[in-house]
Parts: sequence; structure tokens; C-alpha cells
Amino acid sequence: MMSHPCMKSLLFLLSTLCLCSSHSSSRPLRFSTYLDAMQQFHLRWDHDSKEMVTFELQVQTTGWVAFGFTTHGELPGGDVVIGGVLPDGNMYFSDWHIVDEKTIVEDESQDYEVLSMTQDETSTTMTFRRYFQTCDPHDQPITGDTLRLISAFGPDDTIDFFKGKIIKKSLYILLYLYEEDLSTPSVYHVYDLKLDDFPIPEDDTTYACTFIPLPRVKTKHHIYKFEAVITPRNETMVHHILVYACGNASVLPTGVSDCYGADPDFSLCSQIVVGWAVGGGSYMFPDETGISIGTPQDPQWIRLEVHYSNFDLIPDLIDNSGIRLYYTPELRPYDMGVLQTGLFTFPIHFLPPGVETFNSYGLCNTSRFEELNGIPVPDMHVFGYLLHTHLAGRGVRGIQYRDGKQLRVLCEDNKYDFNLQETRGMKEVVTFKAGDEFLVECRYQTLDRTSLTFGGPSTLNEMCLTFLFYYPRNNISSCMGYPNIQYVAQELGQAAADAMEGMMAINMVDWNNDTAKQAEKACKEADQIVILKTIDEVVVNETGFIRDIIETEPAPCKHIFENEPTAEPEGQAKFQAAVTSSSALNTKATLPFPVLFFVHLGFPCLLTVFLRVL
Repeated sequence: MMSHPCMKSLLFLLSTLCLCSSHSSSRPLRFSTYLDAMQQFHLRWDHDSKEMVTFELQVQTTGWVAFGFTTHGELPGGDVVIGGVLPDGNMYFSDWHIVDEKTIVEDESQDYEVLSMTQDETSTTMTFRRYFQTCDPHDQPITGDTLRLISAFGPDDTIDFFKGKIIKKSLYILLYLYEEDLSTPSVYHVYDLKLDDFPIPEDDTTYACTFIPLPRVKTKHHIYKFEAVITPRNETMVHHILVYACGNASVLPTGVSDCYGADPDFSLCSQIVVGWAVGGGSYMFPDETGISIGTPQDPQWIRLEVHYSNFDLIPDLIDNSGIRLYYTPELRPYDMGVLQTGLFTFPIHFLPPGVETFNSYGLCNTSRFEELNGIPVPDMHVFGYLLHTHLAGRGVRGIQYRDGKQLRVLCEDNKYDFNLQETRGMKEVVTFKAGDEFLVECRYQTLDRTSLTFGGPSTLNEMCLTFLFYYPRNNISSCMGYPNIQYVAQELGQAAADAMEGMMAINMVDWNNDTAKQAEKACKEADQIVILKTIDEVVVNETGFIRDIIETEPAPCKHIFENEPTAEPEGQAKFQAAVTSSSALNTKATLPFPVLFFVHLGFPCLLTVFLRVL
């Protein structure tokens, strides 16, 4: 077994006649982003109907580059490919997994296919592809969850992974709506809904609300796109921004105040129009729909809600953040709406402390939609969603039921990241009928907490929400449920004559893993009280219960080289470079950080091994 100083002095080169794949993407890669603030890592990607995703990573280095995925952002368990171009123009590329903070091992099954590897004076570009679900247990699956990406590079081709520059980023890969695939109006206007010189308080949580008129137009227009406008240097302060439509009969206050403070008027208006949260980008609605403004039925004013998280109590911060709207007189076929669903936040929602997993549930029972709407409710065509919890959230999913049977998991993120909350498009538009039920399940982890966490507006409180974007619009603004807390308290051995006593009794429970499991079971078994609200603040109650959730079967795994043998481009040879390790590895090759890259391209390769001790 070699020590680290010895390994740093070795460079192993494996010369092969294995060749790059001649396959190329049939169209330009549609999606792209920088992976770091310094813009040294640029990623482009796309995916197809065969569940294949293609990546192009460009890194500002002429050394080795790496890209891959981790489970929750930690290095151990990571799945990476490492590649580069040698000084003589030959290339190397291979699939690895990270064992611990000092150990990385080459995969026996190579499930990434390199398409090209190029280098100029300043950067290296690596293009490759893989299936969503490979058959290698060391590969992280690519799913509709928020994925934790890892990228790295070194200054030259002597690869020492753990001493390279390593960056991590959360990213949603399975995007479906691409702005350039949508129709941009030939005539449009821009309008900002924002705070003016608001002094951010020296407090960990602030909800600032004000009321702003929508654009004054003489004829009907559609809002077709929105994006956040964040004051420079306040990016870490602004947690989310919501825009609520107000009923035209509402009497609204003036100025800026706490949304949920002493003056209840600043919490008026409950119909979500658009929403943005930390990590999100711009969003353009599908060509079929837009937010209607300019008719007598449309709202004329909105409530702007900006949530600040100033955990470091930084003084003298002034903010002008808000939402930028894009609107057009070129009308779309349908007016869109947003339905807020999930668990009614206050005062029933609670999380036990010190647990690995705790699930909460909120039910939307739409059986009274038509009664509350005043006229028949047409089918709702759901095209997008936004999931929302606070810091303890680890996963959110929404399940649709009809006639007592589960139809589908409509939306989900099993690797939810508080720092990446964005409006996401559906792969296909889903029909939601009056009478359907919609269950929101939120999964939490509270290992770092020693006392109960309650639902509430603070970032340190919790929420469990799903916003559904749909068309055509109706008058229902929210449909949210909560468990019968009196039943829950009694199941935990606490006496409770009503809901208030039930919440007080929750504080008396001796919390441990057993009582937490009892509480989760009781919350799921309890009857749900469902609160429905219209844009005009009319409220009615309904009841329901939590149905069983049928788990979705994972897609079958695929081997990348089984059905698509790679062709042999003319005159292009490939080299494999060995890697130096940060510590001794206990591998079957008995070398720390396996010495040789080997890329399986579906046919035998002629191998010549050169070993030179420097």
C-alpha cells in the first residue's frame, strides 16, 4: 500500500485505441447555467424521450475536469466522470464513485459515454451522455428531484481529485418548458411590482407587505412572463416574493407593514398570482394561457409580500426587490389561475424534535368547488407547480385522486432544497376535475432541533405548500387541510376537549422516536378539516381523510452500450490518464485511487500500458 507522497510522484498513462463516440445531439442543448459565482464552470444539457441526458461542461482550465452527482451534497457516495485532454492532444475519460473524503474508485461498469473532448488555450469542454437510470449501483439516478451537482478541476492532467477546486450546486435537470420553444409576443410591456427603499430590519425573519396597482390598460392584456428583481448585494436576504390578487371590493391599507403583524389588513388578498423563491429564475407561461388584466372581472390591485431572512442581523440594508411582469395585448386562449394547496400553516402544524423523518399531510377536497365558485367549475388544466417548505423540509409531493382512487403523483421533489425553490413546468398538462382530491405530503428532518417546530411564517417555523398553476381560471384561491388535532393529542395519551387544548397538549408530550412515529400515524389517520377560500375572502369548511399512497415503480435501468454500439471516428485515438490519490486506497487493484481509467465502448480495445516513476 502506497503512501500519499509516493502517489503524488506517479503518473500512469494507459494508451488505448478506444475511440470517441461519433454520436452527437440531434439538436442544440437547450438548457444552460453557470455552476459557480465566478463563472468558471458552465453547464449545458438536454434530455430526450429515451430517458437519455446529454451534458456539455466547459471549465476554465487546461487540466482535468470532473462532473457528477451526490446524494445530499456530501462527497461520499458521489458519482463522477473525470476527463481531459493530454498535451499531445489525446484524451481520457472515465466513470468513478467517491467512497469517502479521501477515496475515489473507478466503476467496474462504465455508464457514461463521452461524445467529445476539446481544449483551447483557456478552457476544457467535455460532452457526454448517460441514461436517467443506469444499472450501476454506484451511479446516482437522474430524476425529477432537485439534484446535487458536483464539479471539479485541476491545473494540469495529474489528477488529484480532492486537491482540485470542487464546487457544488443544486439544480433541477428535467426541465420541459424552454423559453425559446414558446411564443414571445411581438408587442409587450414591462411593469415592476417592488418595494421602494425599504429598510430591512435587523431581525432573522421579516414579512414586508404593501399594496400596488397592476398596470392600467384600456383593453384586456395577458401577463405571460415574470421574474424576480433582487437588489444587488441583498440576494442572501430575500427568501421569497409572492404576489396576491385583491378583490376589487377590498378596502386596502397604504404604506408598508408586517404582513402578519398587528394590522390584519396587511394580510388581505389570498389569490396567488405569481411566486418566486430563493434559487428560482424567470418563468414564461405556456402559449395557451396568461394572467388576465384589464377587464372588470380582473383584479386591479395586488398585495406584494417579500420575505427577508437577515440571520446575521446586518444593519443599514435598503431593499428595492420585487417582481417584474411582462404583459401583452396579444391574447392567449385561456386565463390562468393559481391554487394554493397543502397543510394549513397555523396553528395546527407541528414537527417533533430530533427525528430523521417526519411526514405531514394536507388535503384539498374539491367537492364544494362549484358551490363556492358560484358557477360550474370547468376542468382545471395544471401545467406547472411550486413546492414550498422551510429549513426542515426534505421532500414534497402532491398526489391526485378521483372517485377514491389514486390517479397519479402529480408533482414531487424527494430531494427538496430550501435554497432552490422555483416554478416548474409539467411534462404533460394534467386535468384536474371538480370533485378530485389532492393530497400534499411533506417530509421533514429535525435532527438539529431540541424542541417542537410549529407551522408559521418564520423561516425557523415550517410550511407545507404546493401552488398549482392551471387554466382556465376560477374564483377559488386556496384549498388546504389540517388534521383533527384533538384526535392526535388523544392518540398520544393527552387529554384534550377541543382544538386549543389539543395544541397545548402537544407541548406536554415526551418526544422520542416512538412518540414521533405515533404522532405521524395519528396525523395521517385523523379526519382532515379542509378550508376553502375564494379571491373575495369567502371561506367554507369541508372534511376528508388521507387515502393510501401507491408508490411509483422506478423505471427500469439501462446499459448505455448495450443497444447502441459506438462507431469509430477516423483518426482519433484516446488516452487514459491515471489518477493520484490523497490517501492509500484499499481497492482490488491494491492502489489508492485506482491507477487506470478504462472506458467501455462496447468493443475490445487494444491496450498498451506505460509505467513511469517520476
